[in-house]
Amino acid sequence: MNKINVGIIFGGKSAEHEVSLQSAKNVVAALDKEKYNPILIGIDKVGKWLAPAKAQFLIENRNPDLIESQTTQVQTSETAFLPTEEMLGNKIDVAFPILHGTFGEDGTVQGLLKLAGIPFVGASVLGSAVGMDKDVMKRLLRDAGLPIANFLVYLDPASVNFEVAVNELGLPFFVKPANLGSSVGVFKVHNKAEFEKAVKGAFEYDTKIIIEENIIGREVECSVLGNENPIASMPGEVIPQHEFYSYEAKYLDENGALLKIPADLSKETIKKVRELAVETYKVLCCEGMGRVDTFVKNNGEVVVNEINTIPGFTKISMYPKLWQESGISYTELLDKLIGLAIDRFNKEKKLKTSYNV
Repeated sequence: MNKINVGIIFGGKSAEHEVSLQSAKNVVAALDKEKYNPILIGIDKVGKWLAPAKAQFLIENRNPDLIESQTTQVQTSETAFLPTEEMLGNKIDVAFPILHGTFGEDGTVQGLLKLAGIPFVGASVLGSAVGMDKDVMKRLLRDAGLPIANFLVYLDPASVNFEVAVNELGLPFFVKPANLGSSVGVFKVHNKAEFEKAVKGAFEYDTKIIIEENIIGREVECSVLGNENPIASMPGEVIPQHEFYSYEAKYLDENGALLKIPADLSKETIKKVRELAVETYKVLCCEGMGRVDTFVKNNGEVVVNEINTIPGFTKISMYPKLWQESGISYTELLDKLIGLAIDRFNKEKKLKTSYNV
């Protein structure tokens, strides 16, 4: 049997670049090599696509805690700002974008792959874009009647007002870039001085920011898998050892958070979290995979925080660990995700692209 060539696309022009490198290393290591042939396709921090030999350089690093891509060493005449035919041509049977954040998780790469006629793992263009934009995501969830935190949105730093935010949301509250993940550019605000710093910091990463109510509750995450008929994993709890689940807590501090898998919840609450995760996934037009993050209040109410359409695949990431707890190994999970990508592609390939009267 011929092996399936899987293009692992990683890195990218994003503040989450380093996280993507860690995820890619783990995906490559876990792929069933009897069935799949991984082909590395790196994107450096300035947006240059790297052929497999040079992409390998990006994920070779002795520091497993924070892999830093030394992109200046790989920007040669052999790199390009767009993928070559060799990268996205006949050699790739299916793509596995493991790009976190801007220019990878927001529908841009997904659109490129659709144009190139290549099956790809994860949400398509719409689901990716919607899941990435916290403003649009929350509006869709709100209109669908799903429980979310109150929020405000701003496009102009000059229009942001501390008193208005306090009146609407109370203190403390969170300030976030609308289009980013991994808690990059996220600030917990307790006073006006922190507010001004937070607004300035969030606008450094996006042209739109969101100011969000602080929900007091346990942070519970649930993995979702599937296309038309998605299923939910057992939920897990994140217990931050910092004030909140910051970038540092997630990736830099080995003791930054405790992961309780499965979460210690009642059967009723577990059922509620799983059902809400699947409902969120469907409302946001997601496919393939997604991790839905929620808050569970003391009274048992479950509030949706957000969805992550390309969740982390590092060795400590919740998405694969929750599926392992639910009976699906890391290697089996990757196999299912690739199968879902190919199934969707084959269905879409049957659609007509011309009209005959």
